[in-house]
Amino acid sequence: MDLTGRVIAVLPANSGVSARTGNPWMSQEYVIEVPGQYPRKCLFRIFGEDRIKQFNIQMGEDITVSFDIDAHEYQGRWFNEIRAYNVTRGVAPVPGGPMADAPAGGTPFPPQQAAAPNDSTSPFPPAQEPAGEGSTDDLPF
Repeated sequence: MDLTGRVIAVLPANSGVSARTGNPWMSQEYVIEVPGQYPRKCLFRIFGEDRIKQFNIQMGEDITVSFDIDAHEYQGRWFNEIRAYNVTRGVAPVPGGPMADAPAGGTPFPPQQAAAPNDSTSPFPPAQEPAGEGSTDDLPF
């Protein structure tokens, strides 16, 4: 997924040594604000000292962040993690692209043309007629 916005916070880098492998690690978190009628903010993390130096993200920059979302459990609670794998500077969002800004009051998805019920271009199969009384199908739908 991609998000385009302005960097509004650069948080301090975290580092340590892996207890499992003994290798050093580093990560840094950033916050971008996605413009629109209702601006959204997104915190994302870059893992690895080489990537942090490669992307060299600065306050106030307009960037497009490509990221993956993953969840993990800790002591019975679940947490989301947004991990960036690519950063591009000064790129405008692609209209109709993933997570692109919606027009004011609109939807982020391009409008679809209504298809006739039996039109072969429809993304959905035609609706099935309900089964009669003697049906062996016990599903309620």
